[in-house]
Amino acid sequence: MQKKLLFLCLFLFVEVITAQQDILSEQAEISVLTIGPGALLNDSFGHNAFRVKDPVKGIDLAFNYGVYDFETPNFYLKFAQGKLNYLIGLNYYEDFFEAYISQNRSIKEQVLNLSQIEKQKLFDYLLNNIKPENRRYLYDFFYDNCATKIKDVTNIALNNSIQFNDPRDFKPQTFRELIHSNLNRNSWGCFGIDLALGSVIDKKATPEEHMFLPKYIYRFFEVATIKNSNKPLIKKSNVLYEKIDAPVPSQFLTSPLFIFGILGGFILFITYTDFKKQKQSVWLDITLFSLTGIIGILILLLWFATDHKGTHQNYNLLWACALNILVIGQLLKQKTSTWFIKYLKFLVILLCLLTLHWIIGVQVFAIGLIPFLIALFIRYLFLIKYYSNRH
Repeated sequence: MQKKLLFLCLFLFVEVITAQQDILSEQAEISVLTIGPGALLNDSFGHNAFRVKDPVKGIDLAFNYGVYDFETPNFYLKFAQGKLNYLIGLNYYEDFFEAYISQNRSIKEQVLNLSQIEKQKLFDYLLNNIKPENRRYLYDFFYDNCATKIKDVTNIALNNSIQFNDPRDFKPQTFRELIHSNLNRNSWGCFGIDLALGSVIDKKATPEEHMFLPKYIYRFFEVATIKNSNKPLIKKSNVLYEKIDAPVPSQFLTSPLFIFGILGGFILFITYTDFKKQKQSVWLDITLFSLTGIIGILILLLWFATDHKGTHQNYNLLWACALNILVIGQLLKQKTSTWFIKYLKFLVILLCLLTLHWIIGVQVFAIGLIPFLIALFIRYLFLIKYYSNRH
């Protein structure tokens, strides 16, 4: 309720400005704010915003393109489908600043080197964008987010005349490598991303595509120039707040690699026991086939039933085979069909293909899966031998 009231007040303020046809003074400055990563997964990649400051007119506002509309009908379903609209947000700069200070997130400012006409054009664009009928846009993590909007809107103000140059020591990376650079590889957030996103994000991003991450907005803007004039895009840069470093406690005992290491060890122990006693722990195989089958179905849904571009061509299906859910009945029979042994060999081949995909760089998989995949491979080999002997 308080957020709604605040936005209403800010919107009325903007309406007053618009109604008065307010023009920015010569002292006005428009800058790009870059917020450092936060503690939560959705804050791990940082944030960007525009700051419009005019001491003569008493204006000091922050516009940002990263606001959820939680009142959207079927919010979580649309989020999962990739059909969720995001909003442009408006805050008093002081409130915006204090909010990120309280989260101990670094704040950097780059003042844009704009003419008076360009400043007014950018301000007018933001004022028009903040109107209720214009606030929403269809979010895309890689191509249309809080960072890419900063680049696109700035380019509009400058009639697409920005020349983006490569920063010093710039090294092109894949989209997945760029994501990994902001996350602990052995974290559940990174695990979930590597599981849900497909091989399409293992291609090299162009220099400009790196700017889906806020830190690259800062780096590329810092060395950008205006075409034809060779004028720098940034007039000056300031560090408004430096994050206070604090020790991060080790979370290895709850990490994916440790948990799946225990799970993999357990599967290997049961498999070794079954091999020595020449028996089958059917409950384990039903669990494994159910788990991998359900995960495979979810991956297929993310690929074919959503608008997310990053979930396409996901070769996690090579270990999470959706067909597993359909063959569970074979595990319950006294004598399995001959084709089921061939199917188990097919699953082994899929795991070998997964390894090849990983080695040659078609897709990078979650490192936490390694012990589980090894155990799954050995379990399949045991089942092939066990059922072959029974036949």
